[in-house]
Amino acid sequence: MAEETIFSKIIRQEIPTPLLYQDELVTAFRDIAPRASTHILIIPNTLIPTVNDVTEADELTLGRMITVAKKLAAEEGIDENGYRLIMNCNDHGGQEVYHIHMHLLGGKPLGPMLAV
Repeated sequence: MAEETIFSKIIRQEIPTPLLYQDELVTAFRDIAPRASTHILIIPNTLIPTVNDVTEADELTLGRMITVAKKLAAEEGIDENGYRLIMNCNDHGGQEVYHIHMHLLGGKPLGPMLAV
């Protein structure tokens, strides 16, 4: 069993954080170190450490993450000009918290996907 993360505590509001969205599957809130004008994290309410740990049973939750991203992008007014969704996996992928999460970024041109 994976250990709890800071995100688990945010989901339960043990760490008070203004939530932008929460239902039985996912929770969304602003990133504390934003990389764009809009930088929101969308996380499953159940702890899935990495994308490598996703199972078929998680498909509904992962789909919900995307539909919530679409909803929040519209609410933030970034849907028309565009936005980026990012999920990192493990160290080389840049994952910092081992509770999968999707970054919703937008509000300005984001440039190329990778600066090589």
